[in-house]
Formats: sequence, structure tokens, C-alpha cells
Amino acid sequence: MSERPFRVLGLQQIAVGGLDKGKLRELWVDLLGLEAHGNFRSESENVDEDIAVAGAGPFKVEVDLMQPIDPEKRPKVHDPALNHVGLWIDDLAAAVGWLEGKGMRFTPGGIRKGAAGYDVCFIHPKGGGDAPIGGQGVLIELVQAPPEVIEAFSKVAGAAD
Repeated sequence: MSERPFRVLGLQQIAVGGLDKGKLRELWVDLLGLEAHGNFRSESENVDEDIAVAGAGPFKVEVDLMQPIDPEKRPKVHDPALNHVGLWIDDLAAAVGWLEGKGMRFTPGGIRKGAAGYDVCFIHPKGGGDAPIGGQGVLIELVQAPPEVIEAFSKVAGAAD
């Protein structure tokens, strides 16, 4: 196996879905105390979401509270309720190219801007055809880490050595 040309730096987000994001907001923001941070709506992705955060600075983690715009359409952002996890990646383009070369299946759409403004790409939950490797049932979002996140994680990793 060749050397991996990228690093997974840490957890960037989790995305939870339900038919009523108000109930999700009540749990995650009102009761658990996460900070409301923003909103995102996309007809093409069938999602209306509130973004909450835990932590601070480069180590904050988003919790995306998603409801479908139309519960009958795809993607069904509310099913399963734990929709996906997002991972900070230090070099997204290198990661996608390397993983594709290893047989990883990605969802349609390629690398694009995500809800938080970072470039993202999704590993399909299931492998298939020419790309037999998938997320083992989990949708995984790869997120290009901005320079300040890469630097912060590098400092922490260097201190641990």
C-alpha cells in the first residue's frame, strides 16, 4: 500500500436529521447548550438545517440539525437520524484522488462547497461496481480543513510526539 497523501485531522461535524428541526434544536441548543451558529437551505440536497457548535476555535465541532424540505424526496436527510459524520482533511483533492485509486465510491457531485463554506466530498455508504469500497453503511463527509485548523492540529500532534 502506498503512503497516504493526506491526514484525517479530526471530527468536523455530525449531522442529525428529523422531520422537525425545531425539536432537534430544542434538544441540542436549548437543553444540551450548544451554540446556534447559522442556517443552510438547499433544494437540490433536500435540506433545511440549523447549524450548532460545540467547543471553540479550530477544535469546534458542528452539529447540523437537518430536516427535509420534502420528506418524500431524496436525499432523505432524516433517515437514518444520524445522517453522516464529517472529517477534517488536510488535502481534500489528494485524499479523493488517492481513495478513488483504491476503489472508494463517492456520491455524485464531486468536490463542492458545503453548508459551512468549506470544500466537501462524500464517501457513499455502500460500494458498488467499479468502486467496491464504501463507508460500510455510513455516509462520510470529507471536509477541506482551513489553514488555521491544519496548523492547530499539527501543533497538538507535534506536542504529543
